[in-house]
Amino acid sequence: MEKPVNPYAVLAAAVILPGAGHVLLGKTQRGLMFLFFTVILGWVSLRLTPETASFFSRHAGGILIYGFSVIDAYKTARINWELAKYSNRKTKAHPPGEA
Repeated sequence: MEKPVNPYAVLAAAVILPGAGHVLLGKTQRGLMFLFFTVILGWVSLRLTPETASFFSRHAGGILIYGFSVIDAYKTARINWELAKYSNRKTKAHPPGEA
């Protein structure tokens, strides 16, 4: 079993660019989906809000999906990291062939 990517590296990549954390995890299609919906919903909310609204209000849809993307990438990386750690601990405690 190969070593999983450090969750903090995935978190940093996901914060820098939406979808990049998923690409590091090997889930490229999921990362591109998050990037696509970030752009689309950012554009939709930009068109639907009045021009007097703040930057964050005008891009709320994209910011929301961007936040979900960061959380999802970190959560997935953290689960993979902990499963690998648990798996390594379990195999070291009971080597194959011993009861």
